[in-house]
Amino acid sequence: MFEINLGVKMDLSTTYMGLKLKNPIVPSSSPLSQTVESVKKMEDAGAAAVVVYSLFEEQISHESGELNHYLTNGTESFAEAISYFPEQEKFNLTPYQYLDHIADLKKAVSIPIIGSLNGVSTGGWIKYARNIEEAGADAIELNVYYIPTDPKISAVYIENLYIDVLKEVKKNVKIPIAIKLSPFFTSMANMANKLDEAGADALVIFNRFYQPDFDLEKLEVVPNLMLSTNWEMRLPLRWVAILHGNIKASLALTSGVHSSEDIIKVMMAGGDVAMIASELLINGTGKIKNLLDGVEKWMEEKEYSSISEMKGSMSQKKIAQPSAFERANYMKTLQSYKTLA
Repeated sequence: MFEINLGVKMDLSTTYMGLKLKNPIVPSSSPLSQTVESVKKMEDAGAAAVVVYSLFEEQISHESGELNHYLTNGTESFAEAISYFPEQEKFNLTPYQYLDHIADLKKAVSIPIIGSLNGVSTGGWIKYARNIEEAGADAIELNVYYIPTDPKISAVYIENLYIDVLKEVKKNVKIPIAIKLSPFFTSMANMANKLDEAGADALVIFNRFYQPDFDLEKLEVVPNLMLSTNWEMRLPLRWVAILHGNIKASLALTSGVHSSEDIIKVMMAGGDVAMIASELLINGTGKIKNLLDGVEKWMEEKEYSSISEMKGSMSQKKIAQPSAFERANYMKTLQSYKTLA
């Protein structure tokens, strides 16, 4: 006798740093979280949680001497260096408005709200994490964006900077802490392990490396933000696949997620959530529903009943020698290209 599947609902639920989520789609920090109305639209479209737009260290730090030390340590800096930062009025929200915004979001929606702190030093600003927790945030994403340009600063110094910031934040709050990384570490796997041991509840992979342009008419360096493309997902996808099963922290992939297929790839690599922003900025928050529908359709076609069933199925967890695998894949990739000559 044949058994007929009468529209059985797929289980899209996942767990991210202890938070039970209805599906793996989490809009990342972007202008879309600046209003309560926009966040409600994302929830209505199916978003499982939302990361709020970042509050920057420079907005809340009154210890400019300490901040300047961390930004210019080891360099022949000059007093005007601090003028590179935007004026206070250029930021989207003041620190107090940011806390009010978190509180308003918690009243308006039922999905988890993740606050975002962006900074580099271990100054008093880290204690502000406690205020974000008190405002009602369910978790905090710590975005440590620091590009070391001084050749005198060692890799160990930079690694310790990340670890110290994480430990200081963990001292001040009880809610989960995710740390957003760049891929530019001498040993990415070892750095992930150190942050895991230091208490990171999640690693967000990766922070985009924003690169300014030159204005040849004005002879100025100008910001030039380009939205992500699907191609950018390759690097974080590989590292999620490498880290899955090797650390306890949750894994979030950000950068380059634009389609239902991208979300499925993140899950199969071993990610817990797929973070998305550019696709929503381009096509609107309603795109979340389309993405979820696409994931469900694919799961039905491939006979997967849940996200947990597919999670990590294409990771390197079961590979005996991952480094040898990466080397072999590298050689295969180079040899796969065929010229027309």
